[in-house]
Amino acid sequence: MDDVGSALDSLLAIAAVAALAPLLLGLLPWLRVPQVVLLLAGGMIVGPQVLDLASPDPVEPLADLGLGFVFLLAGYEIDQRLYRQDAGRRAAVAWFVSLALALGVVALLTWLGVVRAFVPVALAMTTTALGTLVPILRENDMLRGRLGRYLMAGGAAGELLPIIAIAVFLGVGNRFVALLSLGIVLAVAVLLGLASRVLRPGSRLSDVFAERQHETSQITLRFTVLLLVLLLAVTERFHLDAVLGAFVAGMVLRRWAGPNAPVLEEKLDVAGHGFLIPIFFVYSGMTIDLDAIAEAPLRLLLFFALMLAVRGLPALLVYLGVLSLRERVQTALVTATALPLVVALAEIGVRNGTMLPENAAALVGAGVLTVLVLPTVAAALHKPAPDPLVRTP
Repeated sequence: MDDVGSALDSLLAIAAVAALAPLLLGLLPWLRVPQVVLLLAGGMIVGPQVLDLASPDPVEPLADLGLGFVFLLAGYEIDQRLYRQDAGRRAAVAWFVSLALALGVVALLTWLGVVRAFVPVALAMTTTALGTLVPILRENDMLRGRLGRYLMAGGAAGELLPIIAIAVFLGVGNRFVALLSLGIVLAVAVLLGLASRVLRPGSRLSDVFAERQHETSQITLRFTVLLLVLLLAVTERFHLDAVLGAFVAGMVLRRWAGPNAPVLEEKLDVAGHGFLIPIFFVYSGMTIDLDAIAEAPLRLLLFFALMLAVRGLPALLVYLGVLSLRERVQTALVTATALPLVVALAEIGVRNGTMLPENAAALVGAGVLTVLVLPTVAAALHKPAPDPLVRTP
């Protein structure tokens, strides 16, 4: 019973942080920060290192499910048609340039003894917080026109490609098992694709899903949660591969949902952002080593500068000729904004014992700093997109 009470106490503190974060943003309009920053800060405050109102251990399974939802929704948000356009191709090139820069820089840091987890830290430098950025970009009217396409493609590449790299290079120690795991993820994707044929309009199964997707049944949401929990359960020993599975599942679910995609997306938002995803971010805030940041604040600033340079600078060259200098600077700032994937990499690295706690804390702190600073500067540089009916010279 004591364990149950401890879990409920921790969940109560987390629920309070999750409820207060959007309330504060509503009551304090001048507090223009993404909600994820408040969730992380709230986790630090209620966690063992400050008020000690909650412990991360009892809520770890729910946090894992929240992590799965982060990547499920990331995959669901991506418009796969972007990768058949110039914006998608340039975004992929920019990411691979960032990866090469990251590997070189982190190799030097490893040689100097600053970094132990070479691959996780390098990949953290190449990520983009697309899910966190979309509301900010939409609010500042930055998703319209040519710039919007390139920003979305750059953000999508900064989520999709690091996740694939995570699964390939970090998922498991045994390469055969890693390939087998990726094969299982591919099989799940194929099965989901086949399910869309089984659920063709007019079939009895399709009618059942259509009739019971609302009200108390919520059948589409329940099967989505079943799929996600199955992925997490099967890959429990290889935690990172579950990340790829959740992401691929989100991408396939978007195609599978067809015309019902907006309806399913709304349901996933409610289950994910309304309950499970806040738990993951508050939990992550509770596990951040604040003492390590206080002892070495320059490490945080170093990672912040490297994120901006490694992820942002390639945009200045790759988008030459298609975007103006101002738009390229905006793209550099937006694509260098990284937090959810950095939190996930740091959390997994600490659990696996491959990442130094001080580096995990500094990476997350640097990610928070990118979210606080870079989108604000990009929005300040923004000019409204021209009317698409008017040709520019």
